[in-house]
Amino acid sequence: MNTESFEIESQTLFSESLIWKINRDFYEDKGLAAWSDGIVPHHMTSNSKVGLTYASLIFGFLRDLAAKGQDQETVYLLELGAGHGRLAFHILKHLDTMLEGTDEALPPYCYVLSDFVEENLLFFQNHPQFQYYFEKGTLDVSFFDAINSKDLYLRNAQNSVSPGNLNQPILAIANYFFDSIPTELFYVENKIVSACSVSISSPEDPKDMDETEMIQHMEYAYHNSVPESPIYENALLNEVLEDYRQALAKSYLHFPKNAITCMEFLATLSKAGLAVLTMDKGFHEIHDLQGRKEPELVAHGSFSMWVNYHALGSYCEKQGGKTMFPSYSNFHLEIACLLFMPDGESYVQTDAAYERNVNEFGPDDFNSVKHLAYFNVSRLKLKELLAFYRLSAYDAAIFIQMLPRLKQVMQRISFNERRRIAQTLDRVWDMYFNINEDFDLAYEIGGMLYDLAFYAEALPYFDHSNAAFGLKADVFYNRALCHYQLKQDDLFYATLKEGKAAFPDFALFEKLDGLDMT
Repeated sequence: MNTESFEIESQTLFSESLIWKINRDFYEDKGLAAWSDGIVPHHMTSNSKVGLTYASLIFGFLRDLAAKGQDQETVYLLELGAGHGRLAFHILKHLDTMLEGTDEALPPYCYVLSDFVEENLLFFQNHPQFQYYFEKGTLDVSFFDAINSKDLYLRNAQNSVSPGNLNQPILAIANYFFDSIPTELFYVENKIVSACSVSISSPEDPKDMDETEMIQHMEYAYHNSVPESPIYENALLNEVLEDYRQALAKSYLHFPKNAITCMEFLATLSKAGLAVLTMDKGFHEIHDLQGRKEPELVAHGSFSMWVNYHALGSYCEKQGGKTMFPSYSNFHLEIACLLFMPDGESYVQTDAAYERNVNEFGPDDFNSVKHLAYFNVSRLKLKELLAFYRLSAYDAAIFIQMLPRLKQVMQRISFNERRRIAQTLDRVWDMYFNINEDFDLAYEIGGMLYDLAFYAEALPYFDHSNAAFGLKADVFYNRALCHYQLKQDDLFYATLKEGKAAFPDFALFEKLDGLDMT
């Protein structure tokens, strides 16, 4: 039996451990592929329903500012660690719909996609689906490092946002962000707070491992020592920690000092304060922090940890701010709104939006319903499938997951059902954001529209397929069939000729030669 162990790191404060650099290196090395290759799961955090929830809260926030007469200057919506950009697209699409449906004079806004990975920023800047928003001035891109950045440089506007520049509150979106930045770790027992260090080893030699392999093989040993008091220069941080010293027993405690420092910096950018919308796995009630064991890293290519939302909320309230947390027990996700501003109680539309879109039925509830639908998908009828797509805010990933069942129930449908399916396909495509995954959604939709006899409507989807995946023989074949059904003889022959030239060995073209064009 091999008992050899390779040391990766000797005893080091948890917040300064090598694990955080390994995590950062993973995202820098993988770039967009971290998500497009399916290494890091992201659907639960960035689906259309989540985007709708954020958009509703943002819309309420803009309405509150308008009610205060603050409807002229731009409100910056800063997404921290935007990664793949899909969440931003969903938020912007839903915001467009909300703004089109109101005659209120709301303040202008600019959504800022931020990240510390240059490849991701370039992906945002060059993405065809973002160009409309760049041209309209409602979208920008900025490098931002939660630990080190001291300003925001907006690349599209070619303008820097520095401390004190803004008169409108800045709104930060921290979606599955705080779980991946360095956090302090303490152990509380017998009214004594100990700082935790970690030693890391591996049963296999790590010298040839990449970040993902190393994270999977790492083993941890924790060490506790009582630090000098006070621990922090910031008195409020010490107050929050003191509350835990009094309240907790035999519990490890994640303490989000870096998350708080990041929010403190963002608050300096505006004279009017900071609002934070955040979603992650974590806890906001003190009883959930009792008796926590040594932390486990949730590995998914990279790793993440649960977020101590109770500490973030406590810090906000000690500053005189307002917090919104779920009123009901949640099972998958924490969704919070933190208003670091003295008049937080006056943001009644934001509060109402939180009540409707989180407490009444929110992403956490939807995630539970989604699991139920997936488990029972083989029994769902067409109307139930279409209703669930609608409940998902026409999320493309959910559509793809349930597509085999949709194709089954499409075999016997009425005229009205045929129309409703076509409408659903268009809505799903409208909410789809391409991050270079290997599933050709456009081709699937085009084929389904053909089967539904929507031949003219199918043609643009085959063009979308060509644009995303290059020329394919099947696409030429299906386009030619659409032109045949539409009695567009010239286009039929032109498409067939082009297809034969590109794919001379594709056997199905012979079937098209025999079609009667009269």
